[in-house]
Amino acid sequence: MAEEKPIPPKDTTTLKEAPFLALKGFLMGSADIVPGVSGGTMALIVGIYERLLNAIKSVNGKFLKFFFTFKWKEALGEVHLFFLMVLFFGIFSALAFFTKVVPLQVYMFTHPEIVYGLFFGLIVGSIYILIKALERFSNIEKGMLILGMAFGIWIVSLVPADTPEHPAFVFLSGSIAICAMILPGISGSYLLLIMRKYDYLLSEIGKLGGVETADGMMGLLPFILGAIVGLAAFSRFLSWLLSRYHPQTIAVLIGFLIGSLYVIWPYQHREFVQQVSVSDVQYMTHPKVQELMENPPNTNLPEYKRLGEISNADSAFDEMKKVEIETVKNKMIKSEPYVPGWIGSEPEDDPNVWGGIIGILAGMVMVGGLERLREK
Repeated sequence: MAEEKPIPPKDTTTLKEAPFLALKGFLMGSADIVPGVSGGTMALIVGIYERLLNAIKSVNGKFLKFFFTFKWKEALGEVHLFFLMVLFFGIFSALAFFTKVVPLQVYMFTHPEIVYGLFFGLIVGSIYILIKALERFSNIEKGMLILGMAFGIWIVSLVPADTPEHPAFVFLSGSIAICAMILPGISGSYLLLIMRKYDYLLSEIGKLGGVETADGMMGLLPFILGAIVGLAAFSRFLSWLLSRYHPQTIAVLIGFLIGSLYVIWPYQHREFVQQVSVSDVQYMTHPKVQELMENPPNTNLPEYKRLGEISNADSAFDEMKKVEIETVKNKMIKSEPYVPGWIGSEPEDDPNVWGGIIGILAGMVMVGGLERLREK
């Protein structure tokens, strides 16, 4: 058994460390965008995983007692506020940058080999660093690594199944999904797809802001409560494991990373499900409708608009016809890796082979920078 390590009860983040912590948060946010990669993966790679768990744990009973009795100074003294503020600043900066400036989600559809290759190389190189950093790597740790790898591969190869929409199961889904989001190598959104609750959550969120806002809030409440309970319980459980069985737990987490390579391999047969919603209804003569009629949308995108059902279609005048403008979102539900020109490849496959190779090499080169960042 590994000797229990002392954990600082208070936030030890300094102003000098803040820029590096924000950068680590930026990398976590970047990873969250890519299916199959989680923020927990990057937190483990850049060396703040245990600090993140401790920061989550700092939102404890004492904090809640002070908060709800309006002793906010004491409450803020309990929580690792500066650490979380700097980290989340980096995370949200990445989400904004890779959706508004560099649309990473678009590139995952238009240039998947390069994007996935980059993260594949990054994780492969990081696995070596993490194993090297283990204080011991005996047969026990090797066995735990294989166990984690098998579990990770099993999770990412599951097929979505029908599940109930009872509040108890929605609560359970929230607990499981949030646990996956802090586990390296396992995607919370992918588990929601497996439990068939991804569409359900999107539909409930879509009700907010309209006449069905109350129904949407009631539908989301069990999921939110489940996420809170799951995060509070699982972060403490993981922290306990790391304090008592540190090398064995890290070995399992590394195994999860190895298992995640199955879905991050740049050459994949990917299967998508479409979520379709009506975003607008306009007359046939509207400029937006005319543009969609003249320029059919590129369906190989994470989100696009298309024309749907036409009202009063029998009318002789376009001015009397109305058409739905639908928003379509593509969400990956399954992927099967293959080797171009060899195992699992099909005649219609036309992958960017060199793009994937360049992405993998670039990711492995970046590992050197991440190893230095771990020390900051």
